[in-house]
Amino acid sequence: MIRRQRLAAGVCALLAALTAGLAVPSTAVADETEQPAPKVELVLDVSGSMRTRDIDGGSRMAAAKQAFNEVLDATPEEVQLGIRTLGANYRGNDRITGCKDTAQLYPVGPLNRTEAKTAVATLAPTGWTPIGPALQKAAADLDGGDGTRRIVLISDGEDTCQPLDPCEVAREIAAKGIGLTIDTLGLVPDAKTRDQLSCIADATGGTYTDVRHKEELSDRVGELVDRAADPVVTPVATEGAAECAKAPSLKSGLYTDREEFGRQRWYKVDVDPGQELRASVSVADDRAVNPNYGVLLRAVTVHGREIVRGEAAGTGRTDVISTGLRYPKPENDDDTATAETVCLQVTNSFSAAAGVKTSPGLPLELTVDVVDGPSKAGDVASFGLGRGWWLLGALVLAGFLAGLLWGWLSRWRVAVWRTN
Repeated sequence: MIRRQRLAAGVCALLAALTAGLAVPSTAVADETEQPAPKVELVLDVSGSMRTRDIDGGSRMAAAKQAFNEVLDATPEEVQLGIRTLGANYRGNDRITGCKDTAQLYPVGPLNRTEAKTAVATLAPTGWTPIGPALQKAAADLDGGDGTRRIVLISDGEDTCQPLDPCEVAREIAAKGIGLTIDTLGLVPDAKTRDQLSCIADATGGTYTDVRHKEELSDRVGELVDRAADPVVTPVATEGAAECAKAPSLKSGLYTDREEFGRQRWYKVDVDPGQELRASVSVADDRAVNPNYGVLLRAVTVHGREIVRGEAAGTGRTDVISTGLRYPKPENDDDTATAETVCLQVTNSFSAAAGVKTSPGLPLELTVDVVDGPSKAGDVASFGLGRGWWLLGALVLAGFLAGLLWGWLSRWRVAVWRTN
């Protein structure tokens, strides 16, 4: 009897495994395509103010060194990491010389933890705070190739090398469409430092973090380095046109562009009969803008007839506004039917606040996806389940068979009990 019970348990387990296997669609197989190596450069302020002792009883420089050592130990193997300094070498008072004081302490590439730690250990707070020049150099350090590229800037003060505004430098980097993100951390920052570092991060879609303790610094830098190792889709730079006839033709993918205040950009997508166009757009207000604004995304024919639209409005409390649309192209029985060119129009109603530069335009990110359209059975007869009916049927069948088997085993056990 024990053997039969074990057999029954095995059969039930097999059915359960079969049911679980049916519940996992074939598309769940992981994409094993090799991703380009992510690159990160840590940019550290080594100016004289880093001597200040206000982080857990120690200096800001000591906290930065400890954080770097911990981050270097935990950096994922696939991340290519480099270190750049600003204000680390020139001790004099000449502003022109001091504003050129940025150097690559450790080159971006496969990490040798011992060499990188040794380089960090030699740093001593010295000079000026040329954030703008350091960002320009760091962007050049990460230039070339695909994959995630990230700058992590750590500073305790605002830039001392005006008129080269580091916020404008960040906007110029973003305008190149190279997919580079700048994250900033302020060590015990004042209001001006916080505003400047926040502006730098916002310009490239990065993050800003206030830091007042050693653990906060180590944890945050570590998170940002780890984030670079996460697989991402790098946007492709494109340039929309002022009218549909001159617009670039786009395939399925993620695109980045710049749109001037209150203007429109046009793009074209070819949609075959039986396909569905799904598009969405996000526009970021990476500088001070007036409240009450909106974004409109329209799909129109080449002759200007509107097919569908999506729109969204903001009040000034968000830094990104997004909208989307869907357009299914009906199937045609005519075998000679050709693709339809759909024109996508992106319009914004942002206006710049007083004294704010309007160039370059606002960062725009456009997602285009052309997929097989839903079948009529999937939309009507299947009550919204579409191709999920086969899965539901398989689960019902598996449950029915399991019920029959369990009932037979129960009756057999009762018969054996009565006999004994």
